[in-house]
Amino acid sequence: MSQERKPIRLGVLISGSGTNLQAIIDRIAAGTLDAEVAIVISSRPSAYGLKRAEAAGIQTMSLSKEVYADPITADEVIASTLVREKVDYVIMAGYMRMVHAPILRTFQNRVVNLHPALLPSFKGAHAIQDAFDYGVKVTGVTVHFADDKYDCGPIIAQRALPVQEDWDVDTLEAHIHEIEHELYPDTIQLLAEGRVHVEGNKVVVDPPVGA
Repeated sequence: MSQERKPIRLGVLISGSGTNLQAIIDRIAAGTLDAEVAIVISSRPSAYGLKRAEAAGIQTMSLSKEVYADPITADEVIASTLVREKVDYVIMAGYMRMVHAPILRTFQNRVVNLHPALLPSFKGAHAIQDAFDYGVKVTGVTVHFADDKYDCGPIIAQRALPVQEDWDVDTLEAHIHEIEHELYPDTIQLLAEGRVHVEGNKVVVDPPVGA
């Protein structure tokens, strides 16, 4: 890890098992990601990802469905918490809810989402199954900045995955998750290095990856 660059502070939003959260935690522990997770916020009090965070000594917060009855109020609570924790980037890691103006305005071009398909194809919560059912020969993973539309916003990084003829949907899902666990920390490292810039509706990485 760079000794000159201060690690960026992350607020991670989860809803479930937290495998991508774990990948981020592991990369930070390995010294290959210049970041620290300031807080993990879950939309479900039962999410296993909260246990992962607690095991790593990370502060957690969970919101009940009663709080989410008014999504704007919920996002106001989340945004104020993230500001209090001096978060640089908001990382959506299996967060199954849209984010709204209170978060998007506070963290403009700093809310990052992961999607298990090559956007703009196969948006929505069932992207892996949808791509498999369509019979695609290539799918993959997208990391993008979130906006006020579901699975939209400027694309930061994508990684393609050729689909083998003998794969079932579970095999495809396993390979997608392997890519997620590499690509998401890699992309967050680009943010930590200050190499990601939004120009209009496009993201420019300077210098380009691999350059």
